[in-house]
Amino acid sequence: MVRVSYGAPRLRKKARYFKAARGFRGGRSKLWRTVREAMMRAWAYSFRDRKQRKRHFRRLWIVRINAATRMRGMTYSQFIAGLNKSGITLNRKQLAELAIQDAAAFDAIVEEAKSALV
Repeated sequence: MVRVSYGAPRLRKKARYFKAARGFRGGRSKLWRTVREAMMRAWAYSFRDRKQRKRHFRRLWIVRINAATRMRGMTYSQFIAGLNKSGITLNRKQLAELAIQDAAAFDAIVEEAKSALV
C-alpha cells in the first residue's frame, strides 16, 4: 500500500491556526501544539461570550432604565408593570435609548405607566 502524505492540507490547516494566533505572546503564537491549545480555548471563550454579551447589554439597559425611572419617582419593576398594563411594547434597548436621548418622550411613557398602575 502506498504511504499517503498530508503535506498541503496539513500546512493549510496549520497556517489557518497560526494566522488566527497572531498577536498572542510567546509560544502561544509560535509553537504548533501551544497555538492549537490557545486557539481552542480562545474559540471556546468567544462562543461563550457571544451569549454573555447579550446578557450584559440587557443588564446595562435595565440599570439605565431603573436610574431614569427613579429620577421620575418610580421603581423599575413598577415601571415595567405599568408598561405591560398600558400595552406599550417597547423593548429595554429602546427604552434605555429614549431615557438617554429623548427625556420628554421618556417622561410621557413614565406618565402613561403611572396612570396604568392606578
